[in-house]
Amino acid sequence: MARVSRQNPQQAHPVDEVLPVGKLTLYGFQHVLAFYAGAVIVPIVLGNALGLSHEELVYLINADLLTCGVASIIQALGVWKVGARLPLVQGVTFTAVSPMIAIGLGAGGGTAGLLVVYGAVITAGIATFLFAPFFSKLVKYFPPIVIGTILTIIGLTLIPQGLQDAAGGAQLIGHAGYGDPKNLGYALGTLLFILAVVRLGKPYLSSLAVLLGLVAGTGVAWLLGDVDFGPVKNADWFGVSTPFHYGMPKFELFPVIAMVVVMLITMVETTGDVYAIGEITRKKVDNATVANALRADGVATVLGGVFNSFPYVAFAENIGLVRMSKVMSRFVVVAAGGFMIVLGLLPKAGSVVAAIPHPVLGGAAIAMFGMVAAVGIQILGKVDLREERNALILAVSLAASLLPNAVAPFFERMPEDVRAVLNSGITLGSLTAVLLNLFFNVFTRRSTMEIDWDDMEDDESAEEQGPMGAHDPVGAHGAWGTHEPVGAPGPADPYDPQGPRTQQGLYDPQGPHNPQGPPGPQGPHWGSAGH
Repeated sequence: MARVSRQNPQQAHPVDEVLPVGKLTLYGFQHVLAFYAGAVIVPIVLGNALGLSHEELVYLINADLLTCGVASIIQALGVWKVGARLPLVQGVTFTAVSPMIAIGLGAGGGTAGLLVVYGAVITAGIATFLFAPFFSKLVKYFPPIVIGTILTIIGLTLIPQGLQDAAGGAQLIGHAGYGDPKNLGYALGTLLFILAVVRLGKPYLSSLAVLLGLVAGTGVAWLLGDVDFGPVKNADWFGVSTPFHYGMPKFELFPVIAMVVVMLITMVETTGDVYAIGEITRKKVDNATVANALRADGVATVLGGVFNSFPYVAFAENIGLVRMSKVMSRFVVVAAGGFMIVLGLLPKAGSVVAAIPHPVLGGAAIAMFGMVAAVGIQILGKVDLREERNALILAVSLAASLLPNAVAPFFERMPEDVRAVLNSGITLGSLTAVLLNLFFNVFTRRSTMEIDWDDMEDDESAEEQGPMGAHDPVGAHGAWGTHEPVGAPGPADPYDPQGPRTQQGLYDPQGPHNPQGPPGPQGPHWGSAGH
């Protein structure tokens, strides 16, 4: 289990400490700054892909911020068995972007497409809430080869969306302005600015690199006359996102199946994020904590579908901020949730965000989506890809994820309902990875690697050594510890001088006497993007 610091039993754990109002305000606003760019990028990308108007896009942004605030408060504060009661900020998951675009476009795009999306989101949220207590029993079916493959697929599938925006946006396809050098200049300039801030800025400034890049890129475009802030003047100062603003949701079978698959992937994300924040804060994390966090995801996702937003997951960017700032109070996240609710009630703020030019947004999206793929590759680096079964899982899953974009006519000939599920690289590739792992490593005599979250070593000396210490969640979604947790050994190879291998193809020097092997000092932290 996650290590808990030695402290006076009478003293509240740092996670449960209520800070003075001034500090709550300051640290809460810092979380909002780190979170804001990632929070608004999903409704912008989705709204642009579905061809929504500026006013509809503004409404989506404000609905998203409002629901983010409510969801973060539920997750951090906790209500009954809902909420992990840890400093976890909730945001819309990047995993759902591509499937939601496929579902929305399959239903005709625009607000008509949104209604089908919301029906799928609400149903998937209910399923997540009900399935939460049982999910821990399925963690063993998601070894590193599956998680790494899924994260890599998510990043590689979303990057083309960012490149499309860099060229001017989907609305310009077929027009002379699409791919204009000026658009590419804005995108490249934004990306280079972000890279420069990360390279030259202090750690806190680096955590705001994407937000600063969006501001700088939009500022340059405004000076050159390519940003129209006119709609900001016409936007209301105050507005409330009402339930079912675009009409009653439509519940269709295949879009619902696609969104349930998405939520299954996000449950893996959240599980890794919960254990990562438990390690950082030295707060005990058990199966009940994970189940409570997943229930919060389910409740937040249902609220998202009702209040015109999308599926929610714990934001890994803010987990890194907790470690960097060393401010562990969950009430800071409650304060951040309050700020988000206020921003969600200010349509003018959403209108300013909606005015960000597509190329500027594309430059930032390339960096953000690329980081998701990088984390997947990092996890795959811990897998022995010389083992042909692992290599085949990765190879075939990547190929399946590219199919919808590479051979679009193949899906155009499918029934519309089937196309809503399969015409998404993320869904198709992720399902392929899970099914191939079941075929190769579960429905065979080869034991599946189980991750024992409760069998973590308390090695204080190892904690202080190297850059992969006990409190270092690497990358956007965390990473595996310095020592790979290995599964039960597979059949011994009499010609293998190094002894038996695990089902992941990793050597287990302790053989059958240690079926799981010791996890690293930081434990296996894993999960997805945002985000």
